[in-house]
Amino acid sequence: MLGISACDQRVADSTPPAPAPKAVEQPVAKSAPPTPPPAQAAEVAVTFRRPPFSWDTVPIYQMFGDGKRLLTDAELKIVAASSDFICIEKSHGISKTGCAWLGAAREIERFKKIDPKMFCLFYFNSAYAFPFSKDTQVFGAEVVEEPFRSFLLSDPKTGEPKRRGAVRMYDVLNPEFRTWWAETVGKGVRETGADGVFVDQMHGNVFSRRKQKNEVDAAQAEMMRMAKKAIGPEKILLLNGVDEDRPDLFEIGDAFMFEHPNAARFLTKEAIVKDWDDMKKIAAAGKIAVWRIGVNKEAKGAKLVSEADLEKFSRERLSYYLAAFLIGAQPYSYFQYGWGWTLQDGALVDYPEFSKPLGAPKAEATRPDPAAWIFTREFEKASVRVDLAAGQGEIHWH
Repeated sequence: MLGISACDQRVADSTPPAPAPKAVEQPVAKSAPPTPPPAQAAEVAVTFRRPPFSWDTVPIYQMFGDGKRLLTDAELKIVAASSDFICIEKSHGISKTGCAWLGAAREIERFKKIDPKMFCLFYFNSAYAFPFSKDTQVFGAEVVEEPFRSFLLSDPKTGEPKRRGAVRMYDVLNPEFRTWWAETVGKGVRETGADGVFVDQMHGNVFSRRKQKNEVDAAQAEMMRMAKKAIGPEKILLLNGVDEDRPDLFEIGDAFMFEHPNAARFLTKEAIVKDWDDMKKIAAAGKIAVWRIGVNKEAKGAKLVSEADLEKFSRERLSYYLAAFLIGAQPYSYFQYGWGWTLQDGALVDYPEFSKPLGAPKAEATRPDPAAWIFTREFEKASVRVDLAAGQGEIHWH
């Protein structure tokens, strides 16, 4: 799901996507009465530190990695200018430093020299044993020795560690694994100097043992509680791919990503409305939401689309996806946009819309015709309209 590892392209390409949020149609009131701008709503007391959120421009979250190298000074400034809430991907800088944690640590130090208030997360996977750090490289060995071998699922036919593609799979039902994983996350936050951790693939590999779903869900929740304790109350625990029917994980996590890796094919209008509703719930709890849109374009008859084509397509579709985000955005809602997880997949693209003055929302969105899928919302310096049925959006900047 996340990132294309320059160290092991096959491993990253083989990673399955996190389960998509369930598409459930949610009724929206015909016309919401005027309410105080969400940005001025009463603050909810939280223990973790949050990024310095602002409605001045579109709130942007950035996530990227390049396994071959570190950022150039110019690239560092581009990213820092675009967002103050970022995550360093799982294999970033490993060819340069020998360990992805060292790559993350160096970049975080550089970012904080530019802006000490920047919030920087590091990446850790809860389902797949990526061997990119000194603490996980054991899982990349030809033979994984104990006790680490017991941390992995076994293929019932061969007895060998189970894989999806080239990457081995963790066994969340092993309590010793859960302890090791949580302690490793805490260690990673400390050693990278990060403000928290982005936890990917929250499914616990349940598809490999569906009859044990309740046990897997409970073990996954326990491991997240342990991880939150390990990183400390002020650090951010950002969870990716959490279903709406998991109140236990909602209570544990500080931040949540709505990941839509191929939005053009799989993101329905009903799912977008459901995301808006979830953004409100997250904001009401004082937590953070990241709405991630992947604008992958699959050209007919082509196996590979050029970066130039993808950038062009992303610009063409930005008005729709950005309008859809703004209709549902709440305090501490962030927008992430691109066509992948590497540095070259959109993190360095200059989208002028992200720099235009926005201002706080004047009220929640309205739906003039309950039979239509058209929604509008007014901001201090922009008027937003989206037609979810037509897949079209308009933003008029004042």
